[in-house]
Amino acid sequence: MTITVAVETPLQDDVRALVDALNAHLLPLSPVEFQFKMTVEEMAGNDTTVFIARDETGHAIGCGALKEHDAATGEIKRMFTLPSVRGKRVGSHLLEAVTKLAAEKGITHLVLETGVGPGFDAAWRLYERSGFTRCGAFLDYPDSEHSAFYEKRLALAPAQ
Repeated sequence: MTITVAVETPLQDDVRALVDALNAHLLPLSPVEFQFKMTVEEMAGNDTTVFIARDETGHAIGCGALKEHDAATGEIKRMFTLPSVRGKRVGSHLLEAVTKLAAEKGITHLVLETGVGPGFDAAWRLYERSGFTRCGAFLDYPDSEHSAFYEKRLALAPAQ
């Protein structure tokens, strides 16, 4: 399977459908008050860069976003791959693209919040394989039994 990952606007019908699938996937996994979703309109804001993974036919099969909180801190948001392509490294490609952009922007601290429970095992493996480690609650997230928090420190790029 050929996968391409590129920065795209979330304000496209196929991306909206992908985000709808993400929201539907999350609904039974955690209480709604502990699902910290961004709408596609929020994802289209100036502080957020959205990456879309597409297959060889151009079909949107996954998404992920970098939300910049300040010059040093970026948050990974809306990571999702369609169930039909899970296990084919789509999530890894998306996470690599988000991390690369964060480093290029000079972000030194990447954070993410995800859920807990059986539906999140694959996400945990992805993040841990990519060098993220568990941490405490950050930003304005409540510390709860429904959230797992991760962080990754990025090296500063050498001065040119």
